[in-house]
Amino acid sequence: MSNINPEDDFDAEKVQGNILRGYKHNNVRHLMLEVTNRDAARRFLAASADGTDETVPRITRSANWAPPAPEVCFNIGITFEGLRALGLPASQLATFPTEYAEGMAQRAVKLGDFGDSAPENWPSPFDQPDRIHIVASIYSNDVEKFDPVEKQVAKAFTVLGVRDGRNLPEGKVFFGYRDGISQPRFKHIFDPEMVNVDEPKDPLGTALLGYPTHFEGVEFAIPEPKEVFHDCSFNAFRVLQQKTDAFETYLSEAAAKLEKHPKQFELLPEGAEASICGGMSRHDALREVVAAQMCGRWRNGTPYELSPNSDERGDLSLTNYDYTLSSRCPAGSHMRRANPRGGPIVQRVSNYSRRIVRRGMSYGPDPETGEHGLLGNFIGANYGAQFEAVMCDWINFGLQDPRITGTNDPLLGANVPETSAFELTLRDGGQIRLSGFPRFVITRGGAYTMLPSLPAIRYLAQLSG
Repeated sequence: MSNINPEDDFDAEKVQGNILRGYKHNNVRHLMLEVTNRDAARRFLAASADGTDETVPRITRSANWAPPAPEVCFNIGITFEGLRALGLPASQLATFPTEYAEGMAQRAVKLGDFGDSAPENWPSPFDQPDRIHIVASIYSNDVEKFDPVEKQVAKAFTVLGVRDGRNLPEGKVFFGYRDGISQPRFKHIFDPEMVNVDEPKDPLGTALLGYPTHFEGVEFAIPEPKEVFHDCSFNAFRVLQQKTDAFETYLSEAAAKLEKHPKQFELLPEGAEASICGGMSRHDALREVVAAQMCGRWRNGTPYELSPNSDERGDLSLTNYDYTLSSRCPAGSHMRRANPRGGPIVQRVSNYSRRIVRRGMSYGPDPETGEHGLLGNFIGANYGAQFEAVMCDWINFGLQDPRITGTNDPLLGANVPETSAFELTLRDGGQIRLSGFPRFVITRGGAYTMLPSLPAIRYLAQLSG
């Protein structure tokens, strides 16, 4: 455990942007890079951290902008193989976490990435994970800004692949849900969009190495040298295909069955369809109820916990609520699995402890294949205690609640029709079980990266040999 720099000594200028506070740009380009010229890569990193060379994009810091963000923002994540390619000594490489060292492809089973989501089915360049050394990200509202920055980057690295993302209207994803609503809010960080959020503030150690965490007396280990890798984060970059046709088809199938179910009015009271999406048929309203319970929110973002019979938000908060044993929001819903808040779970010590910063934009549809989905970044200070614990223990095993243990997340989980199951909650405390749904999200690639602090970038740039 490290006692270096307590929170009171936090310097946001050392931290890359988009970690503690999002940019809100509408477009992104992710570049998968290989270090093929070590000296050129080091010179690029030095210039990018320094920010005085106009031929190299400047690393955007957490502290050097106020809303609105700069016209173009630039950040990097480095894989374990990238550290090796830059020349970090083996003695120091050995101090990094096992999850990071092995990389996302080797951790696939832990993450539920098998079958269609298995690494052997990932397209280029993710089919050669050892060659992906850096994931560089360019953010802007103007897509014409991307090509000039990419050309600057390409002078120092080999560009293995490019992934472009964009925000969809109303902040939604292709499944139709409004996204990115509930995020950690950090001590010492003022975010104007989080002013009215009434959730506990997260310690900096939730996302940054070297600071207190939710676990009393516990700080996540910092690689050597500690003074260099203080203020760094770890990121799971994921390319997630969303099977929207399959999802919408299943909603229709489920609604058709529910229309014949004797307890359908305990699920949605008679006449309540008039308060859903401005008024709908009974069938379409039941489709939306199933979608809302599976997610934990109506598609417009209204929490199901606060409004189980209508998606009309009114004065309801999007974030200020909690779960109880009698909650109408199902224990198996996506939102409740990924963030059980202060609600009852088996591992009570884990309430709020697995919070993850989520940054993402939609991609596609591809003009040839129609593939579309989400380019997601899931940021924290420890893969094992945060991202992998959420994905394995909560998303794909349901270990936080005996009522859902053995089932997978209905939206994100590794489901197959033969075993999938989800319990809809009813007003009278009963349930209706849904089953037979396929996997709706397919992993198409990704990488585990470290988001280095500015001191760490400078350190890597000064390596020799």
